[in-house]
Amino acid sequence: MDNASRSERTRNAALEAALTVVARDGPARLTLDAIAKEAGISKGGLMHQFPTKHAVLKALLERQRAYFKGFAEQYIAKLDRSVTQPNLSAQIATLREASVRRSPAMLAIVGAMTEEPDLLAVNHESDLVNTEAIKAESDDPQLALLRKAAAQGLALTAIFRMSTLSEKERIELFDRLLDDKQWVGFANPAGLLKPPGKRKSPAKTRRR
Repeated sequence: MDNASRSERTRNAALEAALTVVARDGPARLTLDAIAKEAGISKGGLMHQFPTKHAVLKALLERQRAYFKGFAEQYIAKLDRSVTQPNLSAQIATLREASVRRSPAMLAIVGAMTEEPDLLAVNHESDLVNTEAIKAESDDPQLALLRKAAAQGLALTAIFRMSTLSEKERIELFDRLLDDKQWVGFANPAGLLKPPGKRKSPAKTRRR
């Protein structure tokens, strides 16, 4: 086995070990020592690939992002041409996938973000791009963003096991968020809030 293959194998073993530690012991117990022990490699060998815990978490985040990016691209490719908001549909479907998978990687990343706030920057930049794409394709950007925000809420409460919904109820809500026909009556073509109309003054009672 050449050096490049050996290095890639060590890298993958370390990431899989990190997921195992998180799933078994929780994000707080994720340390370089724990990863090295779980992977069966020396700490020096691990630090050659990942000098810090932050580097491990960043690699897990990038791998997770790559998976969901590929999922969204494949979802859009399979959509019927009649779908007018493909980016919104892909984002909702991707969040549904995240809520179903609820992988240890997501728990590790989300849990570690409280300790490693700069990891949020990567997700923030990606989310900005997705948000702009959703707004650009919609006749009512506010409604589109509300649907996306609702999907994010469903996904996060599922990932953190905070949801009181059954799996069936959650999937049904995702399906409703995905169905454009369900939202026709709420749409505002201009994408703007209409100013409230003036209230009529109550009629004065005549004194006799």
